Amino acid sequence: MLNVQSWGGDKVSGSIPFVLCVLSPVRPQIRLLNPERRSRLRVLGANGLLEHSKSLEMSAGINFEESVSYVEENLMKHLSVKQEEIIKAEIPDRKQNRKEPENSELSHGTVQKIEVHMDTLEDSDNTSSVNWELELPQTHKAHIGTKPFPRPERERCLSMSASLGMQKRVCPGEKKFVCSECEKCFRAQGNLTEHERIHTGERPYACSECGKCFITKGRLTIHARIHSGEKPFVCSECEKCFKTKSELILHLRIHTGEKPFACSECEKYFKTKSELILHVRIHTGEKPFACSECEKCFRIKGTLTAHERIHTGEKPFACSECEIRCRTKGELTVHERIHTGEKKFVCAECGKCFRAKGKLTVHEKIHTGEKQFACSVCGKCFTTKSRLTIHERIHTGEKPFACSECEKCYREKGKLTVHERIHTGEKFVCSECELCFITKDTLTVHERIHTGEKQFACSECEKCFGTKSILTEHEKIHTGEKLYSCSECGKCFITKSTLAVHERIHTGEKPFACSECEKRCRTKGELTVHERIHTGKEFVCSECGKRFTRKDKLIVHERIHTGEKPHACSECKKCFRLKNELTVHERFHTGEKPFVCSECGKCFRTKSKLTVHERNHTGEKPYTCSECEICCKTKGELTVHKIIHTGEKPYTCSECEIRCRTKGELTAHERIHTGEKPHACSECGKCFRIKCMLTVHERIHRGEKPFACSECEMHCRTKGDLTAHERIHTGEKPHACSECEIRCRAKGELTVHKRIHTGEKPYACPECEKCFRRKGDLSVHEKIHTGEKPFACSECGKCFGRKCSLTVHERIHTGK
Repeated sequence: MLNVQSWGGDKVSGSIPFVLCVLSPVRPQIRLLNPERRSRLRVLGANGLLEHSKSLEMSAGINFEESVSYVEENLMKHLSVKQEEIIKAEIPDRKQNRKEPENSELSHGTVQKIEVHMDTLEDSDNTSSVNWELELPQTHKAHIGTKPFPRPERERCLSMSASLGMQKRVCPGEKKFVCSECEKCFRAQGNLTEHERIHTGERPYACSECGKCFITKGRLTIHARIHSGEKPFVCSECEKCFKTKSELILHLRIHTGEKPFACSECEKYFKTKSELILHVRIHTGEKPFACSECEKCFRIKGTLTAHERIHTGEKPFACSECEIRCRTKGELTVHERIHTGEKKFVCAECGKCFRAKGKLTVHEKIHTGEKQFACSVCGKCFTTKSRLTIHERIHTGEKPFACSECEKCYREKGKLTVHERIHTGEKFVCSECELCFITKDTLTVHERIHTGEKQFACSECEKCFGTKSILTEHEKIHTGEKLYSCSECGKCFITKSTLAVHERIHTGEKPFACSECEKRCRTKGELTVHERIHTGKEFVCSECGKRFTRKDKLIVHERIHTGEKPHACSECKKCFRLKNELTVHERFHTGEKPFVCSECGKCFRTKSKLTVHERNHTGEKPYTCSECEICCKTKGELTVHKIIHTGEKPYTCSECEIRCRTKGELTAHERIHTGEKPHACSECGKCFRIKCMLTVHERIHRGEKPFACSECEMHCRTKGDLTAHERIHTGEKPHACSECEIRCRAKGELTVHKRIHTGEKPYACPECEKCFRRKGDLSVHEKIHTGEKPFACSECGKCFGRKCSLTVHERIHTGK
């Protein structure tokens, strides 16, 4: 409340709602040492609490000056006419006081200058409330706390600034200067002037070095430091230098970890306001920058600029080492790290290093399992937006990248680049063996063959691999995962590529043609192997000189010399040289026979066995002997047959030195010495050395005689028996004895006959030690000791030890 009294003593009452800022009592001899010291006051008016008073500013002189930053209309509308006159009469005194020297002596109670700063009104909650009480004209009592002090008579009236313009400039939040184009407001004319240059395009400040122009002098100064190399702002932590103070402030936040700008949507924090603004556009979907060529939109102006260079072909940043050019400075920086070898971004989990931060971010998602980009069609998730975009083209069928030579289209730019190298002939050459590759990645994988590096290890079996993709495929063996299924036959595969090759069996497609003989192959690998026939490029065994068209065939062959059998059966611990041999062997334990004949329904463990069996129905014998033109169903049969002409018997028994034509014959022979009979009959338990003997034996229980004579319709259990029988009709006896020139229909008959000349009787009875030339004779003899008579007459029930004896007996009943 302010009480004002007229010069004549008439008291004038009224409430004046404006701020009065008065010095606290000061002795005349005291000078104010700090001219910029400010005190905050809260003043109560008659109509309520007026906001904060602000910053009492004093110079070293005695006189003071009061200035109230309220609009004149607001100050005067509550005053009476007489009160207005008193205040206005004080204005000339205020102007006179302004002319007094700043450093004059302070006279007791004289006001020099009081200035209200409205920009800090909100921060004065802790200031003391001041109650003013004035008695005019003789005394002026001002209470700061409780102490009054006298005021000179000439300062009886209050003074204030009558300048409305000055009051508007200091009014909080008021922006007086408005842009006529966009209506944006500014506090100062200079700021408005700079802003208007955006609309006019005016850039009055030009760089003397490169001629680039700028809107403000400050921006030109910063730009000039690029040419001068000046970086005056130094980080106190790492001593890195910067061109601007703002760059240094942002850099310091790396050391302090300060991220003061938080996203209200996901609570992610950022070091700068601009980073936050760009991030918020992810949530809002705002992309304000559109390409004028293709209308593609971007969140960032810089990204648009880089994108426009795709249309213009501009690549302004050149590498000093290899002259490759890049569209952006960032791309060039990353590229230069190829030459320097710098990989500054390290994975905290596995220690792998990367040249670019983005590559590290993508890599870290492998450890976290994060796949935040999901396909809206099939729900498949990806670690990066770019991979999702490429994937979505599978659903849309879009292939935007077309080859200019052959017009073949691709979903990815990278695949087009690789394809174009077919036309240009560009290849990456291995420094060790000079083998060429179309892609750098393929070369990198190949070089690991020379270095022996296999950095990807299986967690189950600890087997190591040269590439991550091969490890991924291998791990599916342990998990049993087969994601890719054939739509024709339902067969499942571990990889997409294997399925694609398999589907060509159904479609008959053979897209790879030999340039020499026009033979076509299903896969590129098959074609490469085939082309070695023409080029003569082969893989030679260092031990025996045998040649192979494929490296993997040579590796398997070398295991014959080394005796290596790396694949072991988990059931019986038997070892094999090849993985597929182990797979077939394991089917003995499981009983699995997945390959079924469509004609007779017979099942087989391997595809090759089924193929050979089907030739029984078709009569196909594709392998012909060049010597005698005999035809065989399998390559193996032909190989064994040719040994007849050459007389070669490369496999020798270590016990008796007998020589055999095939490895299988030698294995069966060695079981004579070891007594091993691994093949047992499920009906009677009888055991045999070789599988085919068991097969023939099982036909006795089933009564099966599948081989029929075309002349007399006699049926035989084995093909050999039928062949020997057919020679009765033809009279053919191809096997001649070298001693007596007797001829036999079967090789076995000749072998038994020769024992007459040699006196050999290899079959001895374990009871009486009587010896026989034939195994059959021994079997008949053993029945004398056992009393076994397995052949019974169906008419009278009489039993016989030999089949022929039963046949003779049955003639009694038939009368034949």
